[in-house]
Amino acid sequence: MSANLQESQAVRILVDGHGGDGSPEIVVDALVQILKKPDSQIVLGIVGQIEVLSPALEAAGIAGRVELIEATDVIDMCEAPVVALRRKKNSSIHVGARAVRDGQWDALVSAGNTGALMAISKLILKMIPGIDRPAISSMIPAANGGSTFFLDIGANVDCTSEHLLQFAVMGSCYMQAAEGVESPRVGLLNIGSEDIKGTDVVKVAATKLQGSGLNFIGNVEGTDLFGDSVDVVVCDGFIGNIALKSIEGIAKLILQQLKSELTSSIVAKTGALLASKALRRVKNALHPSEHNGAPLLGLNGIVVKSHGSADAHAYACAIDVAAREVRANLIDNIVETMNEMVEI
Repeated sequence: MSANLQESQAVRILVDGHGGDGSPEIVVDALVQILKKPDSQIVLGIVGQIEVLSPALEAAGIAGRVELIEATDVIDMCEAPVVALRRKKNSSIHVGARAVRDGQWDALVSAGNTGALMAISKLILKMIPGIDRPAISSMIPAANGGSTFFLDIGANVDCTSEHLLQFAVMGSCYMQAAEGVESPRVGLLNIGSEDIKGTDVVKVAATKLQGSGLNFIGNVEGTDLFGDSVDVVVCDGFIGNIALKSIEGIAKLILQQLKSELTSSIVAKTGALLASKALRRVKNALHPSEHNGAPLLGLNGIVVKSHGSADAHAYACAIDVAAREVRANLIDNIVETMNEMVEI
């Protein structure tokens, strides 16, 4: 695998100043949080309309510490990707993607229109050789403080067995390079662990994965996402998006229920106070904001999608995800693995 950058080496992260709820204030607040970290080693830029972003940076007191890149157009959250792609070529996403392509910045982070971000990034950055489609991915909290890398979570509704194989390669490379997992265990999401179960596409994908050289452990079920038996779980974007939204909803329900019960009486409040540190750790482990930042894997450049409803802390987490990808030389690692598979 390609060598990683030194942890102390600065990386250049450009953020989209528009898109998502509460922009640009939420985005600027996230930049403030990153700049407060003593050893972040991240050079920050923000792209968008100067007349909107400049006052926000001034109000936050960071105008001199964040580079402002002009983009005159803004893509609405409900705008059709094809319209944004063709008619708003000076949008913050267009300008940001071109800056990454041209090597001016190492990564782009955006909470904007997901479809537009994907389409524009694919057009401008192109795909990694050997990868047909980009995949959106997410880290899910698992047992014993671990995590499961889950993809695709919404970019591709229909997938072939070859696409699932490519997703597995990218997921394995991510966990190995960015998270330090030496030999990531890869599983195919299915309705059962038996080889005879699943669609024809999944069955063929399993056969291809068995001969891929990856650490493929076979089919896994939905409950395995939260266990400690698998590191990377692969599926098509239709299933992945439904599963992820269900996970986020359940996590919020659990946290809301805990809060309701622990404030229901004096005795409950006393118990909550005594267990406050443990409860805070549970909240941090389950809250979706702690796992914000979905890498768009397969692009020949690093792009990370932040949730549209992310608060400043969650957006800062997405910036950290982009920085880890850059430091891990993720693109080079995926290219190297794809080349090795061709030689097998």
